[in-house]
Amino acid sequence: MAFSPQVFPPRKRRPSAGAFIPPRFSDQRLLQTLLELSREISSLKPLQFLLKRNSSSILRKTKILAILFEEILKNPILFLSPTLLCFEEMYLVLQRIRTLLEDCVNGSKMWLLMQSDSIANNFHELTVELATLLDIFPVKEVGISEEVEELFLLLRKQCSTDKVFVDKRDYNLRHDVLTMLDRIQKEIVPNHSKLAVIFYLLGFSSSLSCKEEIENLEEEVQNQKDEKSKSDLIALIGLVRYAKCVLFEPSTPASDTRRKKLASDVNVPVDFRCPISLDLMRDPVVVATGQTYDRECISLWIESGHSTCPKTGQALVHNNLIPNRALKNLIAMWCREQKILFQTAEDNKRTNRVIKNKAALEANKMTVSFLVSKMSASRSMEAVDGVIYELRALAKTSSDSRACIAEAGAIPVLARFLGPDIGSEFPNLQVNAVTAMLNLSILEANKTRIMENGRAFNGVIEVLRSGATWEAKGNAAATIFSLSGVHSYRKRLGRKTRVVKGLMDLAKCGPTSSKRDALVAIMNLAGDRETVGRLIKEGVVDMINEVISEMPEEAAAMLEMVVKRGGIVAVAAAYNAIKKLGVLMREGSEIARESAAATLVTICRKGGADMVAELASIMGIERIIWELLGSGTMRARRKASILLRILRRWAAGLDGIQWKRETSSQKHVIVPTKNLQNANFPVWLLKSPLKSSKKSLQHHTDEVHSSLFPSISISSSSLNIFAISHFLFAQILLSNVVGFDKINGHVHVSIIPCQPPTIGGSLNVDAIQQGPNLALPGENDVQEGEEVVDKYRL
Repeated sequence: MAFSPQVFPPRKRRPSAGAFIPPRFSDQRLLQTLLELSREISSLKPLQFLLKRNSSSILRKTKILAILFEEILKNPILFLSPTLLCFEEMYLVLQRIRTLLEDCVNGSKMWLLMQSDSIANNFHELTVELATLLDIFPVKEVGISEEVEELFLLLRKQCSTDKVFVDKRDYNLRHDVLTMLDRIQKEIVPNHSKLAVIFYLLGFSSSLSCKEEIENLEEEVQNQKDEKSKSDLIALIGLVRYAKCVLFEPSTPASDTRRKKLASDVNVPVDFRCPISLDLMRDPVVVATGQTYDRECISLWIESGHSTCPKTGQALVHNNLIPNRALKNLIAMWCREQKILFQTAEDNKRTNRVIKNKAALEANKMTVSFLVSKMSASRSMEAVDGVIYELRALAKTSSDSRACIAEAGAIPVLARFLGPDIGSEFPNLQVNAVTAMLNLSILEANKTRIMENGRAFNGVIEVLRSGATWEAKGNAAATIFSLSGVHSYRKRLGRKTRVVKGLMDLAKCGPTSSKRDALVAIMNLAGDRETVGRLIKEGVVDMINEVISEMPEEAAAMLEMVVKRGGIVAVAAAYNAIKKLGVLMREGSEIARESAAATLVTICRKGGADMVAELASIMGIERIIWELLGSGTMRARRKASILLRILRRWAAGLDGIQWKRETSSQKHVIVPTKNLQNANFPVWLLKSPLKSSKKSLQHHTDEVHSSLFPSISISSSSLNIFAISHFLFAQILLSNVVGFDKINGHVHVSIIPCQPPTIGGSLNVDAIQQGPNLALPGENDVQEGEEVVDKYRL
């Protein structure tokens, strides 16, 4: 026999901390706790289908202990230290008994069957430990009645003579299951009558109970580290899934109401939340400052260019992330108590790995063959709905399942149920059909099958355009997104006017979840330049302008792609979005701010002075850009530096600077008097106190001169320094400005901070741009910025 009980190792249970740590209670409180715990255990029902005798025996013994503790509490006395130690050890044994019983009740019955020998031995070991404690218990010193003492002596005798017991019925049932798995591995279809008997004896009476068993087995796979053990557990999952389909009526979304709770459904303790995302931490790590964050969030923070602790603001002396295993274990235990699904990134990686098992693969093939045949032959739409829901769920499990379903010819059959006639009468059936198609399209080979089947391809488009529900339309959009992952299909989909219009309408009018599906599909299609033109013609920029407040990250990323690939037409269409992008740079997330800055750079470069003027009209735009320079991602900072440079050079051209080109390398400038009014000069970010900063500024303003006209001299008259946010600003009143004809009197100069960290050199009045070169040195974008400056100088 290929399968044997030994291939299934013991389950890794997660008992509570109380099962290992003795309580620190007073004498009476300890006895009261023992009484409550023994009563709680004895109130449980014996296991119904497996290990019934073992569970019944230990429950009877616990009930006698409850009587003993109750009798002792009636006549409280002062206990000696050995007696108290015995009570503490009893508390630990009772905790472990409760954990074992709960694990047997709440876990997988198939696993329990495979592990019946091991679990029976666990019951025996706990009984032996209890016998040891009863042997040393000073029964004569605790003051109990003769009747209770007799019960105690009987309990001690039963515990001391206990032996391991394995029910022959359980043994035979396990043998039948292993034999059936062996036959499935040899591609022999199980006998349905015998399968029905096995599942009846295990207590599986409906499709829902089978689904619960599948979920329990999947959880057990997560608890195992050995690949062979996982593979054999997956074989059991395949068997249960097959039996679920052939023995019981298929489940539907309406009947399938049981689900795992999510962390968002309950109040998560503050210490278990990540300070960045405020969500339950899955993989807590400690940074250099001693603060704990979720690994994914803090890694993204550091990769974005930050070098400080988000919570304290302290500099990180190193970027090492140390796992906080103690906190992770506490979170896992809390999730188990709350019945919340707790899955770490490591668990996800393990789950996504392909685990091959011949029996599981053959069971899947048999399940698919049965479902597809039933779907093709059934005339009842209610029955078809249930079958398609099963295929939908199966297609979500693995690549092997998706391949089996497609190879069984399910795609042409599913296409029959995508039409508007089905949607109007059976909307749930249409949702299940298009969602099954979506799950199948994840496999690369199935993308080709769907695109080459005209009925399936057009059916998905028809659901997108006129689906009966928003859910159906959203899943159709997600299918389009999946299919567009292949470059040639992206072009083909982009040429379909119905696809473009359908996605645009969904993005404009659908609920948030459906809008997001439509937006990511549009973004994928926008990777083709030809499609971008069609999207612009259909009003994609206006649509983005409408949804940018609701979904800023997706909208900003899409607009960036559209203006980058759509040419001057896209830039002109984006004129009305400039102000919203400016707001997004101030208030959006890091990703949204980065996309907004990149989009504005493209718009300003391609759109000319009118676009820059619209950007400049946003109140406080320079301050917004400076904040992005100080706290954005590396790419956002680079784009912000280009924006600031473009704005400065545009301002110089707007104020009337006229250029005469004498040679390709030399330029002369004619500067009207008004150009020195409210001119902007840079001052580096200051870390020194305000008083010393003011003194330093006063020293350097004595040296202000023009880089173009060395004969100009300016002496400072007064200085006013003020702070906004973490930036230092200064306003200088300059007098006795000489060197230009007819320039006398006072000139007001507003100084804003620049990137370098300390004051250095002298402040220059640069008539070319009314400020220095503000682009970050050494970056590619410095050269890119030079390409568009000339248009603003004329």
